[in-house]
Amino acid sequence: MGSVRKDVRSPGWQARYRDRSGHQRTRTFLTKGEARTFLGTVETDLAKGAWTDPALAKVGFSTYTTRWRQSLAHLRPGTLNNVDSFLHCHILPGFGTWQIGRIEPADIRIFVADLVEKGLAPSTVAAVYRVLARILATAEIDGVIARTPCRGIKLPRQTTSTEPCFLSPAEVRRLAEAIEDRYRVLVYTAAYTGMRWGELAGLGVQRLDLLRGTIEVTEALTEVNGHVRIGPTKTGKSRTLSIPRFLVALLAEHLATFPTAGGYVFSSAEGTPLRRNFYRRHYKPAVKRAGLPDTLRFHDLRHTCAALLIAQGAHPKEIQERLGHSTIQLTFDRYGHLLPSLDERLRDGLDTTWRTVEDAQAQGGQLVELRR
Repeated sequence: MGSVRKDVRSPGWQARYRDRSGHQRTRTFLTKGEARTFLGTVETDLAKGAWTDPALAKVGFSTYTTRWRQSLAHLRPGTLNNVDSFLHCHILPGFGTWQIGRIEPADIRIFVADLVEKGLAPSTVAAVYRVLARILATAEIDGVIARTPCRGIKLPRQTTSTEPCFLSPAEVRRLAEAIEDRYRVLVYTAAYTGMRWGELAGLGVQRLDLLRGTIEVTEALTEVNGHVRIGPTKTGKSRTLSIPRFLVALLAEHLATFPTAGGYVFSSAEGTPLRRNFYRRHYKPAVKRAGLPDTLRFHDLRHTCAALLIAQGAHPKEIQERLGHSTIQLTFDRYGHLLPSLDERLRDGLDTTWRTVEDAQAQGGQLVELRR
């Protein structure tokens, strides 16, 4: 319990209490009533676990963010690069000089509105806001602020993202035959395994088991500021993919024809890891030569794999596991419109179950009649 006493050094009153760490704290007020009111609030908040030391709330947002950034070493290099970009370009210019405890929900709303005013895409605004919200949520957990101001914030409505393009098997073949021989099997592997670009670029020969016909997807290549790094997959999880026999044969031929000193299955003509310029130098010209839509992205080969699996009658859970989605909801969100047959299959299954019972009932009745 705290106490209120006359301040012997000034004409005010002191509210004395111990914070959650056990340190003695003192606040001085002009009247005894103000001191008692403050002390009652502190004791209530301490009991709820919601009280924070006012001195901590005076910490500079920039100072706290620097410490927060140091805790992100576990993230993928590409993700860290995005976080640093958002901090440098938007968040620190907006709140870097503020005391962290002085940021209110109204300030966050104005900040978001300013991002929109600058012409940032809704998806970028949302990404910047998520980083800011994460910083302030962590500050709340650390007891630096009592409550995050990121409450009731309305973000701009997300615009429709680029529609995925799904290739037919014949179109996949056209694309593969239109690209340089060195990258022909890369196209087939992307379309028939659904692996991400980074997973393909970082695929090591040791991850292939051509006797069993499997690929172990455990890491991915990222390129940040011109530097290539190998790290975990996008979800941080590994998965093992079975690959069709035709692709096993193509991969074996590819490795014999294009060996690399770096141990990568797919590499540049110099034997170095593939970089983002592959898209401009090799992929887009091949798309044009194949007579395919100019909007066709390399990532659309992953979408194509999903479409091929759905055409084979694969269950959404199987598609999720093969593509490495973090949740099955993500699979439904991306490819739900390609699954209209799923409900029809359920309907037909229920119909078959009912008819089986009816047929059994009818046969049982016929046996009774014959015995009579």
